[in-house]
Amino acid sequence: MPITNQRVAGHAFLRRMYEDSYFPDQVVDQGGAILLRLCERIEAEQPSDLEALYALTQAATEEFNLLETQFEAAGSGIETIARELIAEDFWFVASAYGFTDADAEELIAGRDW
Repeated sequence: MPITNQRVAGHAFLRRMYEDSYFPDQVVDQGGAILLRLCERIEAEQPSDLEALYALTQAATEEFNLLETQFEAAGSGIETIARELIAEDFWFVASAYGFTDADAEELIAGRDW
């Protein structure tokens, strides 16, 4: 499903992670795909409130939890910088879809990283 939100369609997810050689591009690609799937789900399901949005972001957070092993296998990890960049993109997604009152920590509350 193509993204219809123009802010999201023009956004380079995890851009700053690509700029740092510590993070392998092929694993960062998977993180970007998680965020794009989150956007697709938001557009398809059109959550009406924060609780519905948080349910979607928690599912995406769980995918990032699983991705941690791939980062580690590549000699990398979801450490401080990565955590901040991933959280920023979760916030970007929420705000791009009109949830500007979303709690940034609640968006990724289920994280293991």
